[in-house]
Amino acid sequence: MPTPSLLSRSHRASVAAVFVLIACTACTPPPDAPTEKPVEPQSTQLRDAIREPLDTARDTQQTLDDNAARQRQAIEDAGG
Repeated sequence: MPTPSLLSRSHRASVAAVFVLIACTACTPPPDAPTEKPVEPQSTQLRDAIREPLDTARDTQQTLDDNAARQRQAIEDAGG
């Protein structure tokens, strides 16, 4: 004797169609939502931390070069 089915044939087809739709939408990537404003770069602190000692070194080198030039000029003016 055949066992009675819980779902009729049309209900099974509907359930199968729903599963197919769910499977298809699960495989597509979500759309990119536009952001309201661009993200600020977070590298400014790192960049400043690297740039600061380099700027200090350049300023120090310029001071040393200026002092050396004045010393050479003083030696030249003294007849040396």
